[in-house]
Amino acid sequence: MCTHQNLHNAQPGSDIHSQEHEKWSRRSFLQALGFVGGGSMLLGANQISAAVNSPLSQAINDTETENILVLIRLKGGNDGLNTIVPVYDYDKYANFRPNLRHSENSLIKLDDDFGMPNYMSDLESMWGEGSMKVVHGVGYENQTLSHFKSSDIWASSVTDDSENSGFMGRYFNGLYPDYLVNPPEKPAAIQIGSFGNLIFDDEGINNYAITISNIQSLRNIEESGGLHSLNDIVGTCEYSDRLKFLRGVTNNTFTYAGVISEAYARGQNAVPYPDKEISKLGQQLKEIARMIKGDLGTKVYMVSLNGFDTHANQLEEHPKLWKDISIAIKTFYEDLAETEYDTKVLSMTISEFGRRAEENGSKGTDHGEAAPIMLFGPAIQDNGFVGNHPDLNDLDRRGNLKYTVDFREVYAAAMKEWLCIDPETVDKALKLETSFADRSFGFSCKGILNTRFPSSSFNFEHFTTNQVEAGIPQTLLHYENKMTGHINISVFDMSGSLLKVLREGFIEPGAYYINLSKELKEANTGIYIYRAVFKGDAYSAKFIM
Repeated sequence: MCTHQNLHNAQPGSDIHSQEHEKWSRRSFLQALGFVGGGSMLLGANQISAAVNSPLSQAINDTETENILVLIRLKGGNDGLNTIVPVYDYDKYANFRPNLRHSENSLIKLDDDFGMPNYMSDLESMWGEGSMKVVHGVGYENQTLSHFKSSDIWASSVTDDSENSGFMGRYFNGLYPDYLVNPPEKPAAIQIGSFGNLIFDDEGINNYAITISNIQSLRNIEESGGLHSLNDIVGTCEYSDRLKFLRGVTNNTFTYAGVISEAYARGQNAVPYPDKEISKLGQQLKEIARMIKGDLGTKVYMVSLNGFDTHANQLEEHPKLWKDISIAIKTFYEDLAETEYDTKVLSMTISEFGRRAEENGSKGTDHGEAAPIMLFGPAIQDNGFVGNHPDLNDLDRRGNLKYTVDFREVYAAAMKEWLCIDPETVDKALKLETSFADRSFGFSCKGILNTRFPSSSFNFEHFTTNQVEAGIPQTLLHYENKMTGHINISVFDMSGSLLKVLREGFIEPGAYYINLSKELKEANTGIYIYRAVFKGDAYSAKFIM
């Protein structure tokens, strides 16, 4: 094992150092890939053989449902009052918005009580065909009105500042507890052009999605990339450790690039999509359609559209955004219908908050509270509304619409009814400690999936902490087992090489800890992986030492 040395002692002028820098400037995964994320950055090409079968062997794409969820993130806070207009209280609506109101005769009537602007006309046929639903007044208690905090709350499903993981990340963590050492063959989730959101994160340890900013680069990576050797690295220990880590990461990136690009090549778009100047969202959904039609097997996707923070000039900006969404959604489902995938895909909009009921002095709207969520897809089979629209005559003290549906109720309904995840797992992933209303979108699962958290996850818990002893930083691994069983705890570097077996044998129920800093005192500061196998189930997580 290497001892601590300065990276700059790697003889920058040497031929080896120069060659590596040349190679990495051409092959840098950050430059060449155009995508980043956790799932693509782990050990896919360097899997470590498990001693026993892992829960990972039952990946999502082997489950009974073929249903796919597409999350459409409206970044900035969508103005729900100008998206779905309460015709039944039009005079009150018009008084709030003398400059921003839609004329009543210009609205597309969804029913006697609600209408949508005529620039959303591409969605009219979807409503008429029963492929669209609206969930009224979605929000949460004590809305922060902060873009960053509220986005984190929508991602984490926890309304205080204590959570740094996302609801999908926690779900995938239960499904893939040994994710770092034995990742699934296909990405658990894919984001297109969306960075810095917690939805797929788990406690800052893993990110279960890969993020793609330029999917066309995947084919180039697959064709030009190759797997790098991890055994022929020379140089100082610290330098070789860093290079080994980068090579291991890139090897896995090439592997995922191949899986995705092969599916992308198999799936072809059957209809033309609007140009990027007309629909930025359409270009993202176009790529997702190809991956879906190419049988990639990923069950959750997320796309994003920016620009909804309409403090000014809303009359110009908001219509552009919803024209974009409307034509993109319609084209997406027309494309999927060509291979009958349209009935297997549910799309759902999310946004961090709504806008204030009354317009401001800049012909815009300020941060508000409640806003509608929109659901799209032929599987809905019946148009309509879920929940009650906020009362325009009963605003909060800041002049905001009061929410009537908690956003976690919508998440729970989508996960239970559409992704067919059992209620216990959903409640655990969403951290639903208090009672919430059961919402229904009218879906019927084709059998419940085997996606429960492994039973032993309740019998074995693990986490790391950092503390200072005698002025020296220490990293501690804590673990607790509630029953007697055989345990193996090992540490690997990020390229997948075994560094040390820390514990091996039978242990009694109890709480234990291992001082990783002392056990690995000769290791360089950096990122490592610990792996625990307890009673036949495996768990892995990253730690920084």
